Amino acid sequence: MSRFTLERAARGTTAPGGAGGKRRRFRRTRAWWRRWRLPVLGVVAIFVAVVGWSVGNALTAPGGGSVSERLAEWARDHYLGPLVTLGEWMTYQPPKVGGKPSFALTGPAAVPVKPARHPVKATPAPSPTTLRTLARGAPLQDEGKWRVLATVHGRPAIYGTDLRFSPVYTSYVGGIAWIDQNMVKFQLRPGSEDPGAGNWHAAPDIAAGTRRGLLATFNSGFKIASSGGGFYLHGSYAGSLTPGVASVVYYRDGHIAIGNWDQTVRMNHDVAGVRQNLHLIVNRGHIPATVDNANNFSFGATLGGGYYVWRSGIGETRSGAIVFAYAPSIDARGLARLLQRAGAYRAMELDINPAWMSFMYYLPRTHPANPSPVNLLPDQQQPADRYYYISGRDFTAVYAR
Repeated sequence: MSRFTLERAARGTTAPGGAGGKRRRFRRTRAWWRRWRLPVLGVVAIFVAVVGWSVGNALTAPGGGSVSERLAEWARDHYLGPLVTLGEWMTYQPPKVGGKPSFALTGPAAVPVKPARHPVKATPAPSPTTLRTLARGAPLQDEGKWRVLATVHGRPAIYGTDLRFSPVYTSYVGGIAWIDQNMVKFQLRPGSEDPGAGNWHAAPDIAAGTRRGLLATFNSGFKIASSGGGFYLHGSYAGSLTPGVASVVYYRDGHIAIGNWDQTVRMNHDVAGVRQNLHLIVNRGHIPATVDNANNFSFGATLGGGYYVWRSGIGETRSGAIVFAYAPSIDARGLARLLQRAGAYRAMELDINPAWMSFMYYLPRTHPANPSPVNLLPDQQQPADRYYYISGRDFTAVYAR
C-alpha cells in the first residue's frame, strides 16, 4: 500500500467515492440548497400559481363541457397532447361486435313552425326516399324511414332517420338529418374559445329572444388550429382559408355549399362565412381512397389511436339539399358511406369524439319563441339545450326561411 493510500486511509477517505467523499458532497449539496432554496421555491411557486390560474380559467370560462373535457382541451393547448393521448389510449374501448341498438329507431315528430319573418315563396324539395340499412339482413323497425323533424308553414323542412352503418358492429346507430335549403337559412356561429373573441357580428349562443323560427343546430369541425384551414365570418378571419381544403360556405341569402376551397367554392361578395376542415370524404358521389388515410391520423384517429370513435359530417346532394350524419364507434370510411347512402354528392368530416357531437332539432310546442330542443340521437353526450348557453366551439344554427 502506498504512502498516499495510507494517509487517505488514516483520514477515512481511501478513495474518492468513500465515506469521507460522500460526507463532503452532502455538505456541498446542503450548502447549495441553503443558498438557492428560496429562489428555487419562488420559481416553483410562480409556476404553480401560473398553471393554477390557467387551469382555473379553463375550467370556469363560459362555453360548456365537463371538467375532463376542459382539462383535456387545456392540456392539448399547452403542448401536453401526448399525455392526453396516453390517457385516451388507456381508456379506449373498441366497438362491440354484433348486437342490437339499445333504443328504438324513432323519436318525437315535429309540429308546424311559424317562421320569423316572411312566408316562404320557394317550392319545397321532394321528400327523401327510404334508406337501405348498411347492416346485414332485414332492417329494424323504422330504420331508414324518414320522419319530419321541422316544418315551415306546415311544409316539411327537415327530415331525420336512424341507420345502422356496419355489417359487423350492428348495435351502433347513426343519426341522419336531411335539410331542404328552400325552406331554411343557415348561420355560422363563433365559439367563445374557438375562434374566440373577434369582430364576428354573431353570438356564441342562441340567446332568449333569438329563438323564434329556430329549427336545428349542429356541431362544427376540429379546433381551427387543427383543421388544416381557417375560419371566416362577416369580414373577419381566424387562421387562413387554404386552397384545396374541404369547406362549408355560408352565403348571405342563408344557403350553404360544400366543396374544395378555390376549386368548387371560392370567395365572392355573397359569402358571409367559411368553415374549413380537412378534405372531402365524398367527392362527386364517390368516396376517395384518401379517406383510408385515417390510418395515419389524416381524419382524426384520436382516443389513443382508436379509429372507431364518434364522428360527424356534412354533405350536399346533387339537388342542393344538405345532409348531416353522426354516429358512435365509426371510422372515416364508415362516415363517408353513411353520408353517401343519404345522397351526398360532396361531403366532409366535421368534429369527432363524444364531447363534441350534437344535432338538435327544436319543437315549438306551446312556446314558439322558446322551442324545446331534442337530440337526434338519444345517446349523444351533449345535452339538447347545449346551444342555449355560450358554446366554446363554433357551430351552425338553422332557422326557418
